[in-house]
Amino acid sequence: MRGGALWQLGQSLTRRLSHAHPHRTTKNRSFAAAAGELKKTVLHDFHVENGGKMVPFAGWSMPIQYKDSIMDSTINCRENGSLFDVSHMCGLSLMGKDCVPFLERLVIADVAGLKPGTGTLTVFTNERGGAIDDSVITKVSDDLIYLVVNAGCRDKDLAHIGSHMEAFKAKGGDVNWHIHDERSLLALQGPLAAPVLQHLTKDDLSKIYFGEFRKLDINGSHCFLTRTGYTGEDGFEISVSSENAVDLAKAILEKSEGKVRLTGLGARDSLRLEAALCLYGNDMEQHVTPVEAGLTWAIGKRRRVEGGFLGADVILKQLEEGPAVRRAGFFSSGPPPRGHSEILSSSGEKIGEVTSGGFSPCLKKNIAMGYVKTGYHKPGTEVKIVIRGKSNDSAVTKMPFVPTKYYKP
Repeated sequence: MRGGALWQLGQSLTRRLSHAHPHRTTKNRSFAAAAGELKKTVLHDFHVENGGKMVPFAGWSMPIQYKDSIMDSTINCRENGSLFDVSHMCGLSLMGKDCVPFLERLVIADVAGLKPGTGTLTVFTNERGGAIDDSVITKVSDDLIYLVVNAGCRDKDLAHIGSHMEAFKAKGGDVNWHIHDERSLLALQGPLAAPVLQHLTKDDLSKIYFGEFRKLDINGSHCFLTRTGYTGEDGFEISVSSENAVDLAKAILEKSEGKVRLTGLGARDSLRLEAALCLYGNDMEQHVTPVEAGLTWAIGKRRRVEGGFLGADVILKQLEEGPAVRRAGFFSSGPPPRGHSEILSSSGEKIGEVTSGGFSPCLKKNIAMGYVKTGYHKPGTEVKIVIRGKSNDSAVTKMPFVPTKYYKP
């Protein structure tokens, strides 16, 4: 992963940056000085001091890797643990007695059905049923929702939410928001995540399960803690005041006695691919519906009956009749598949293309996700993936590629 694959990821990140829009920031969250300059999280200097190789990503300077290889870093996350700086992502809160019905106009989740302190993955949809963005949302209480949206989608997400909020409030709806630019976000992932973090808080982490949210003190700082992550491992996302972010990162690494390592975007991408988690801009786009993306489970049962969200007519029709294309996973021979590699049937017909692919550090084989015509998505189906003009034997397989280890009761 050090050579061509790392170069290609760096090029991909650079291309995504070229399509990103400038983001509104505050001095607490980011200390970029000039217009057009890459923004920096409050941990930027800490990354550099620890050997972080910084690259452009969604308008930010972010570490792609540290002193170890992406392969070693990926494996260490699954065997021990990883600490990621994900402060480039955008956290926000929706407040008011009508925040739940407001949000349900924009997402596919049954937000009203969530118990306070619990959350779920959801999708913001457009009028055609396509994905504007995916997000983890938490119902803190009936009048408070906390959510995190992707860095590269920040501007369009905030514009989308804001415009609908104005219209909703104009009709008498009670909802407001706060964008948490004063906070940073750390992701602690892996089997040592809970044991290490337990050293830094008095709250019993064994009573917090996957998808649950708490406000609690960690290392002397008031934090928002969600038991979730983007690796398939047990772990947490920790929202902390930016002024305390570096101290918290240092404390986590110290308590792990060197077993939890700072980890960059390169390993984060290989980990999420092994867990078969979508990357917005690759595996999800504005023309892809949640049904096509294999996220039907995220559409609340009540929402499947009532609809009431943007694009519901398209999505509910797909639920009834089935979509024309579906996301599928693949094992393949030859070089690692990459985005836009053609997928052919055994008879040579083009049936789709790869959206994410690479070499799995944990499985020691090539894995990929992509969209194919319905009927070719079933595990065991033999296909060909075209790489540099050559067809390579491949087969559809079940996802995730690496079993998830979420902490559930």
